[in-house]
Amino acid sequence: MNFTAGLNKIRTSPDHGTAYEIAGKGDADENSFKEALFSALKIYKNRSQFEELTSNPLKKAPRNERNKNYKDR
Repeated sequence: MNFTAGLNKIRTSPDHGTAYEIAGKGDADENSFKEALFSALKIYKNRSQFEELTSNPLKKAPRNERNKNYKDR
């Protein structure tokens, strides 16, 4: 399975290329296609999850505010 990194779109492809010489003969194995397809779905899911998790990060408190909270305990 091939993955093209650095694009704003997800691009995967089977490792064997087009394989025109075996097309339509019933000799091709679909596992490479399935791997490319399911990898693209997994990459999409991971990118979406990363965007969601990093969309609203906690803000850091100023250093003096952080220390004050510990002194009050």
